Amino acid sequence: MKINEVSKEEVFSLLKTSKKGLTEEEAKKRLSQYGYNEIEEVKKSPIIFKFLRQFTHFFAIILWVAAGLAFLSDLINPAEEMKSLGFAIILVIVINAVFAFIQEYKAEKSIEKLRLLVPRRCRVIRDGIEKEISATELVPGDIIILSEGDKVPADARVIESNSLTVNNAPLTGESIPIVLTDKPFFGELIKSNNIAFAGSMVISGSGKAVVFATGMITEFGKIAHLTQTVQTEETPLQKEITKTSKIIALVAISIGIIFFVIGSFIGRNFTENFIFAIGVIVALVPEGMLPTVTLSLAIGSQRMLRRNALVKTLTAVEALGSVTVICTDKTGTITQNKMAVKDVWIFDESSKDMLMKIAYLCNNAEIVNNEYKGDPTEVALLKYVRENYGDINAERFLEIPFDYERKMMTTGNIINGKRIFLTKGAVEKVLPLCKYVLIKEEKILLDENLKQKILNKNNELMDKGLRVLCFAFSEIEPEKDMIFVGLVGLEDPPRPGVKDAIKTAHEAGIKIILITGDASRTALAISKEIGLVKGNPVIIESEEFHKLSDNELKDKLSSKEILFTRMSPADKLRIVTLLQEMGERVAVTGDGVNDAPALKKADIGIAMGSGTDVAKEVAKIILLDDNFATIISAIEEGRTIYENIKKFISYFFTSNVAELIPYIAYAIFRIPLPLKIMQVLAIDLGTDILPGLALGAEKPTKEVMKKPPRSHKERLIDSFILVRSFLILGPIEAAAGLFGFFYVLYSGGWHWNEPISSSNILYMQATTACLTGIVITQVANGFSSRTFKEPVFKIGLFSNKFLIFGILFEILLQIFIVYHPLGNKIFSTYPIPIKIWLILIPFAILLFTIEEFRKKLIHKG
Repeated sequence: MKINEVSKEEVFSLLKTSKKGLTEEEAKKRLSQYGYNEIEEVKKSPIIFKFLRQFTHFFAIILWVAAGLAFLSDLINPAEEMKSLGFAIILVIVINAVFAFIQEYKAEKSIEKLRLLVPRRCRVIRDGIEKEISATELVPGDIIILSEGDKVPADARVIESNSLTVNNAPLTGESIPIVLTDKPFFGELIKSNNIAFAGSMVISGSGKAVVFATGMITEFGKIAHLTQTVQTEETPLQKEITKTSKIIALVAISIGIIFFVIGSFIGRNFTENFIFAIGVIVALVPEGMLPTVTLSLAIGSQRMLRRNALVKTLTAVEALGSVTVICTDKTGTITQNKMAVKDVWIFDESSKDMLMKIAYLCNNAEIVNNEYKGDPTEVALLKYVRENYGDINAERFLEIPFDYERKMMTTGNIINGKRIFLTKGAVEKVLPLCKYVLIKEEKILLDENLKQKILNKNNELMDKGLRVLCFAFSEIEPEKDMIFVGLVGLEDPPRPGVKDAIKTAHEAGIKIILITGDASRTALAISKEIGLVKGNPVIIESEEFHKLSDNELKDKLSSKEILFTRMSPADKLRIVTLLQEMGERVAVTGDGVNDAPALKKADIGIAMGSGTDVAKEVAKIILLDDNFATIISAIEEGRTIYENIKKFISYFFTSNVAELIPYIAYAIFRIPLPLKIMQVLAIDLGTDILPGLALGAEKPTKEVMKKPPRSHKERLIDSFILVRSFLILGPIEAAAGLFGFFYVLYSGGWHWNEPISSSNILYMQATTACLTGIVITQVANGFSSRTFKEPVFKIGLFSNKFLIFGILFEILLQIFIVYHPLGNKIFSTYPIPIKIWLILIPFAILLFTIEEFRKKLIHKG
């Protein structure tokens, strides 16, 4: 037998207690049996382990291996000074780890917030005596005393109610006050009007209740457990970076091994081959990619903040751009959560006076410091009457508060010395209690014809997307033989920009699913008004939803247009889970405690800025303005960031190829090594960093929201990136570097197969020229990489000011490396004549021209 379905007398028997409460001895026994009334935290890894994980993801491991090889090489041949490279790589790993840890450390605090929702002290009856105890010591069977302002300490069955009214918003997300009763309730526990749930607030009245669940078995505890045990999915970018890292590692190691073998065949000794293999690996591993990705995401998060989307987890910035489905609620997200009277319907004008009196007096909204306070619906009614009719004076002697099941409110008022009972509420609840209709100031018997007119008007107003209230009064006793007065349609208007945002989302191939607690007609009307649906959508109400199997629900979810109505926040988790099983990438909005599991389960959880702390803690993104349009703006940013990441990966890979080819030439043709390891590092962690980061700051293009979400099969490194970097631009950069290398050598009198010392000035100048050739062509590559399809001149060659700054830094850093004694010492360089720069510039012009010609052909096509 369910606790909510039994009488209050049976509650004592069921929980083995009495009106005098438990004895202290029995309470102690039960405390040892059930444990303390507190939210237990699932055992988590210590903070130090969370920090250390930042050092052990796959890309970090690649860099550790590269650093280890550098130190090993330095032991074998100290003259190469490879230890400097090792320390530089470790510094990159540490900086990234610290930065990522700080960003993500704040994300997992939902349990602490849940604990705050349970009060520390409470009043109980034990041994027939009222006393105050710690809330943690409550046990099933305890009788608790509740009064206005109390926070309910545990789940308890009400046994005495003096208009005991609670607000379950922290638990259910619904802010409607619920008057609790001691009568049995047959239905779902969460909807029971005889249960006081842990964490809810008593807003008026008083009463007593018997505790039946404490700690983790309360509804709060169950949510806490779900929130902790729901596995957080890796974002698409995290998965892609892992895959990309594995590809890079495989290619680098394979090429290193291949050319180690080739070197052995052509007669090089083990030391030379080993140093060469390390050079190949280091050349192919884009050490600068990790900090650039991290910083690019951080910049993206700042851009999103300016658009009212607060990003808590860096990888969520890009992940939002990959979503295929958005599950959104209506009130406050699609709409403004600002109710306003839109339509008033009465049989004739003579009834308007009474309608205004009911709307004004059967109302608990008030004006404090010239501001309206109270329930949004009641505020809208009070404001409408005051603006159109004026203030009304009357004495109230009775109130029957709004109840979730009754869906109506009644007050007893004395108007002009006459007692009268005023009622407002849902049409389906109030109209059946009406016996008469007020027409021309007379009571007319309510027949079927008049009733049908009222129902038809109700449906008409609902079809406009309005929330409809029915107004009536009685003269003898409350809610008996009432006289119908009229209907009022209230509108929660759509947010500005939502209609355009939904249109943009549809153009971008994103499916939007509305999940609301409103009635189907209202939800359908507002959905049509904002362009969310255009045809006849599938509409699933709560009752049908719970009857459908998972497979049946998946069939429904595959529909082009679908609305879920009369839903509770708890139903979102099932919808999100099934959508993910269908291969969708899901973003979900929420604001209540009950939304927390769905927010955590989703690929991207989006909490409302006005929502509960728990929802905001588990979400990855918080909408500071609660506006659906902000989600679409954030998706545009996310898609842009993904495109930009591809741009700077291509940019980095191009220089990696230019660094690799000199090593291959060294292995095969037995020439002096054209590029030293520290010079490779000068490119990867020096000259390339700021231009690469600037590419991550490129603004969205017009096309970014005109194409469908990228497929989960799409890779960061695709055939286009490989062809562009390895077969076109990379070889051009390598040619520039090798041309400069050999030009300097031959100009200085060197001959083929002639040995040359690494400390020889001519050799140092030659490697400096090789480095300079790659850097100069990377300048051109920086401009070309701003777009993959549109010619750069079309978007403005100098429109990315950050890139201009990055390229200036790149050039200045190269000048420092070439001409400053400290730069010479660190990177084994030596000053070269200005004419070397001039003969290398044509390679940059060639690279830029070829890439822009390719784009022009694509653009025309």
